[in-house]
Amino acid sequence: MTRLFPACLATFALAAMALPAAAEISDDIVSLEVLPGWQTDAGTRMVGLQLTLLPGWKTYWRAPGDGGIPPQVTWGGSHNIETARFHWPVPDVFEVGGMRSIGYHDQVVIPIELSTASPNAPSRMSGALDIGVCMDICVPVELSFDLTLEGAGSRDAAIVAALVDRPMTGAEAGVSGVTCQLSPTENGLHIVATIRMPQVGSNEVVVIETNDPRVWVSEPVAVRAGGTLTAEAEMIHLEGGAFAVDRSALRFTVLGSAKAVDVIGCTG
Repeated sequence: MTRLFPACLATFALAAMALPAAAEISDDIVSLEVLPGWQTDAGTRMVGLQLTLLPGWKTYWRAPGDGGIPPQVTWGGSHNIETARFHWPVPDVFEVGGMRSIGYHDQVVIPIELSTASPNAPSRMSGALDIGVCMDICVPVELSFDLTLEGAGSRDAAIVAALVDRPMTGAEAGVSGVTCQLSPTENGLHIVATIRMPQVGSNEVVVIETNDPRVWVSEPVAVRAGGTLTAEAEMIHLEGGAFAVDRSALRFTVLGSAKAVDVIGCTG
């Protein structure tokens, strides 16, 4: 069984402590439809997870913030699927009770690019999506899926729109460099990231992710000065003790009122 952990599990533990009894929650808060998509020119299969929420409810991005619940996917019943690459659309930033969370409302399509051992053979996409949904309260929801993928399929307008609605790359946004200063703290590491880039609108929010799901990264404090955006955060390993950070794999997402930017890696 393969599990994908897009965000730190400590966030889930924090959010779950305030959950009410599941019996008090309506079953139709959120629904899931798998869009079968098409076979790409590269031989992969592009599918989509379409989530539809009741008005006022929201769900979360891969890095949901301290006020969110990270999504997880299990692939227990799948066949002829080797890897799954998620293409996350640009999320919204929510402020609730003084806590920031990042996610989606109303409806979202999350494209997934699947690679298979035998591209010309049928594949079975079977498992479950575990997400958090929130309004005044937050609750975990498990949504199962089971679909056979065969044939070339056809391009789906909803998946294409979600693929277009992606953050810009650093090159597209005019990022000229990212430097990181890492210093030890009592509990882990303190990071200061300096991103040289044009402004992407008002209320810029920075999200910092590592390639290790066991490392929790605090909500960064971001300050802009001209063409430089500086973000500071704390990093703590869930198992405690010292740990190493791969600078080349650090991921910086800048969300602004006008656009979003996704940058991978930094130098010392």
